[in-house]
Parts: sequence; C-alpha cells; structure tokens
Amino acid sequence: MNSPSHPQRVLVTGVAGFIAARTAALLLEAGVSVVGLDNLNDYYDVRLKQRRLDSLRSQPGFEFVPGDIERQADLDPLFARHPFDTVFNLAARAGVRYSLENPYVYFTTNVLGTLNLLEQMRRHAVRKLVLASTSSLYAGQTMPFHEDLPVNTPLSPYAASKKAAEALAYSYHHLYALDVSVVRYFTVYGPAGRPDMSIFRFIKWIDEGRPLDLYGDGSQRRDFTFVDDIARGTILAARPLGYEVINLGGGRQPVILLEVIRLIEQLLGCQAALLHQPFHPADMAETGADIRKADRLLGWRPEVDLAEGLRQTVHWYRENRDWVRQLAV
Repeated sequence: MNSPSHPQRVLVTGVAGFIAARTAALLLEAGVSVVGLDNLNDYYDVRLKQRRLDSLRSQPGFEFVPGDIERQADLDPLFARHPFDTVFNLAARAGVRYSLENPYVYFTTNVLGTLNLLEQMRRHAVRKLVLASTSSLYAGQTMPFHEDLPVNTPLSPYAASKKAAEALAYSYHHLYALDVSVVRYFTVYGPAGRPDMSIFRFIKWIDEGRPLDLYGDGSQRRDFTFVDDIARGTILAARPLGYEVINLGGGRQPVILLEVIRLIEQLLGCQAALLHQPFHPADMAETGADIRKADRLLGWRPEVDLAEGLRQTVHWYRENRDWVRQLAV
C-alpha cells in the first residue's frame, strides 16, 4: 500500500455501509488517510451504521464528513479542501426488491450521485475512481459470468441504475482520461453485514426461532463472497488500469441457499423453520463469477471459503447477540 501506485489520501463514499466500512478499515490499517462521507440514511437500521462508524473513528487517519453524493453543495467544499488521489464510490442504494418500490431514489443516488463525483473529479484533477457495481447486471447471461458479456437486460431498477453509473464512468474516462475500475460484487456477506441480506437474516431468525422467509424453493445458487476478500479486491483495484470492469466473487461452485441454511443450522445448533414465498421476478436464479481477470490484473483471489466465512459471521453474531436482537430487520 506504500508504493507510488497505491493511494495515500482517499475519499470513501457510503463509509458507514457494510463493504465501505471494511474497505476504509483496511485502508487505515495500511496507513492511508481516509475521508469518509455518508448521509446515514435509514434504508436499514442506522444503529448498525453508527456502530461501524464508531469503529472507524477509533483509528488514526480517519475523518468523517456527513454529507450526500446527491448534493454538489456537500461535495464542493470536500473536494476543495482535500487533495484526493482516489475516490472509492461505494455509496449506493442497494437491494433489488426495494428498488421496485422506490426506483427514483436508486437513480438519484446511484446515477446522479456518481455523476456529481465524476464532475468533482474532473474539476479537481482527481485521476482515479473505483466504482462499486453488481453481479445483478448479468441477468440472463450464461454462467460463469465474465466481464465481456453484454449486460443489457437488467431485471430491476437497481441493476439498471448500476448499468447507468458504469456507462457514465466510461464516458468520463473517454472524455477526460479518468482512470476507472468498476468492481462488480457477488453476494457479499460477513460480520456486521446488511440486515436486509439473507445470511444476516438467516442467522438472526434461526437463532431466535423465527420462520425464514425463503423466496422460491431454496434451489437458487449464489456466489457468496466474504467481505474481507471484497474489501481487499476493491483496494487493489485502485491501481492505474485505464478503464476496466472486474468481477469480485467467490469464484468457486455457487452454493444452493438450502445448503447455506444447513451450514448455519450446524453452527448455531438450531433447526430452521422455512416459510416459502413466491420466487421474486426481479431475483436471479443463479450467480457465478469468472474471476480470472481479477487474478490477472490485480493478483486477487478470494481467501475465505464459505464455511470459514459463516463461522466468523456467526461468531460475530454471538458476541453481539443482545445488541443485534434490538435491530430492525
């Protein structure tokens, strides 16, 4: 992290979020100065975001700035005050299903927010953008998903907004020579994860004896990726690459959801009660990443397999059980 090709002063947007907080923590551990921006919206329980933020505030080299990438008035003084060499745009409205209920906020955050950051980078000569994107773009494509596939059939406003953000970033690369790495994430999980994601909910509900809402028959397959692996890959993507789209995924055989539930049952010593719901039309039946490009360009491969990642996640849950039970899920 101390070589000239690595960032030394960075902006991490959405810094109180699951992936962004872990990315910021690893950057700080490597001696990088991190300015974190977040609007602390209430898409999920803000107490979890505050807890992540408190942990970051305890580390030297971190500055938190409350603000919103949707507002240039928040970004103007930030970019004028700090000579960033890299922007990690990890702020996003996430979640496939909720994007059907409120599509507008997905486009104001994911598209307009990205445009605002690109404009600030252009004005202030910030050369490097790492943009978080999603495996949801690969809907309808042949597995395993590789980066050269046409991603023109998004199944949700969320996926469509991410496609638009990628396209905007490419146009600024072309017009203004911004160096852009787009990292497409595959089903990220881990300690202090998002409570709207399946693994967080499965652990909490199985432990509490509550039925699990399972959409479809549970045969969906996902390429689960541990958050530390995702954060490492995100940081490695800050090297100069021109414009590249890079998958960050587990890269192994995708795992059936019912198998994930079985592993969690074993770790908790409890049995799950399943409440089957209709398969959601915006969901994908299967995801699987071709990660050869990440290996070639970044020297990145995931290090934590599902069994170990679930063990660490359940361990975190047990250590924080009383507090987690208070969270709205």
